[in-house]
Amino acid sequence: MPVMPLELKGRKLGRVLTKLGKVTREKVHEALAIQKTRKVPIGQLLVELGYCTQRDISEALAGQAGLAYVELADRELTDEVKDAIPSETVQAYQVVPIEYSAKSRKLTIAMKSADNFRAVDDLRLLMGFTVEAVVADSGEIDALIGKYYSRQESITDVVSELASDERFQGLTSSGAASIDLDAVMEASEDNKVIKLLNLVLLQAIRDKASDVHFEPFESEFKMRYRIDGVLYEMVPPPKELGPAITSRIKVMAGMDIAEHRLPQDGRIELTVAGNPVDLRVSVLPTMHGESVVMRVLDRGNVELSLDRIGMRADDLTKFRHLMRKPNGIVIVTGPTGSGKTTTLYAALAELNDISTKILTAEDPVEYDIDGLCQVQVNTEVDLTFARALRSFLRQDPDVILVGEIRDLETAVIAVQASLTGHLVLTTLHTNDAPSSILRLLDLGVEDFLLTATIEGIVAQRLVRTICPQCKEPYTPSEEELMELSLRPEDVAGRQLYRGRGCDNCFSSGFKGRSALFEIMQMSDPLREMVMNHASTEVLRERSRRDGMRTLREAGLMSIYDGVTTIDEVVRETIAEEG
Repeated sequence: MPVMPLELKGRKLGRVLTKLGKVTREKVHEALAIQKTRKVPIGQLLVELGYCTQRDISEALAGQAGLAYVELADRELTDEVKDAIPSETVQAYQVVPIEYSAKSRKLTIAMKSADNFRAVDDLRLLMGFTVEAVVADSGEIDALIGKYYSRQESITDVVSELASDERFQGLTSSGAASIDLDAVMEASEDNKVIKLLNLVLLQAIRDKASDVHFEPFESEFKMRYRIDGVLYEMVPPPKELGPAITSRIKVMAGMDIAEHRLPQDGRIELTVAGNPVDLRVSVLPTMHGESVVMRVLDRGNVELSLDRIGMRADDLTKFRHLMRKPNGIVIVTGPTGSGKTTTLYAALAELNDISTKILTAEDPVEYDIDGLCQVQVNTEVDLTFARALRSFLRQDPDVILVGEIRDLETAVIAVQASLTGHLVLTTLHTNDAPSSILRLLDLGVEDFLLTATIEGIVAQRLVRTICPQCKEPYTPSEEELMELSLRPEDVAGRQLYRGRGCDNCFSSGFKGRSALFEIMQMSDPLREMVMNHASTEVLRERSRRDGMRTLREAGLMSIYDGVTTIDEVVRETIAEEG
């Protein structure tokens, strides 16, 4: 009589193996005696002694987790079972469906390891199924994947299937008021719609997209994603599927699917190919339906190290000097999507030790980091940056991160925090480092407070880096050089590069991004100029005399290093005046 998995759940491995009849109790005791001298798992010892096979151990580990172990050697998958999960999902999670009931929406999947519980959770979320897991031999699972899922299904294939499916023809509507909610919900639970959305998300994560857009227009429904700061369009699905796709996303993000008139925010947490991925979801009502944008935060992909964010050695020395100040304000500035958050997190990761209390107020908290006390700003309950910051001062911190200075109240409390012996890190939205001073004065911060507290300002931009696989040398035209106020003789003897365009970089010539930095350290002459309300141009000129490298100059160095192109630097930086 077979042993039920629930009888084995939570028991010690040796006991499970004896219950399954794989080994005798004496052999387990023999292995336990050896284990006292060799710190290796008992399963490994039993295999080494020849008492068990690796397959026996896998079966026992499955039983220990309360899961059944199944044989898949001669298993055939019906089309209904095979099509229950898209090929991309099968490949990403390394699981295969072995049973599926469309009526009860119950799916049984075979996994290679009992500890792949995230696959079960993610499939419940992605597919909307009741998911049950069993464990099988990894070789047998690989064989089934190779047999049934070797052909990667593309977004184009699924869009074509959906376009020819008559069930979705009547879903189209001109506005939220006329949407048949029941019909939309039924469509959103259709396997083909779910398959399309999963393919889009997996492709976006695989291609390292930062955002995915689902946009309804009068005559079409667009899907686009942003890679290295540039939007690319995917094959658009039929317009009538817009509400169904949006509803599916809202279900996954825990939003109110019946609400079509107000903006909503939510999040989806997944683990793809072993990497934790957060999707921040924003839904906005528009004239032609709801627009959805997902921000992809691949926590396994972020470089939280100052050595790896692309600072040159001299800039890194300056920045580390600023980070080690006992008090004062350090500002990182730049437009949205310029990498400010990554720079600040990298700084906090370096400061994060047992002797330093670090508090952060963020909107939203983008990366959850051990050792940091992180607060999510929530304006609905009046938890603003200013209010969080005021409470921080009673929490005995050493370092405070304020996500952004948006108003005078937040700026004043940040100043007070730095004056009372705290290091305050924050961000602003300005074009360069010197113009941050003017921005704070415009907010209403007193000039003497700025000079007393600001220690340094770091401006940054992200430029696309030339694709290494199609990088080629070239000679720029005079017109290109003039864009950077250069003459042919300025680049004589220097080799410039560009990307020809290939499959690796979507024919763009670029792959990945690199940061340019401009670090303005406050000096006594600069402080005096701020007190006299000197113009941004005067402050910039003085900072350059003090050794500041402007964004444009940092860009030129990246061009000469063969990292990026003239066009990219012109696009991302402004010419210095005078």
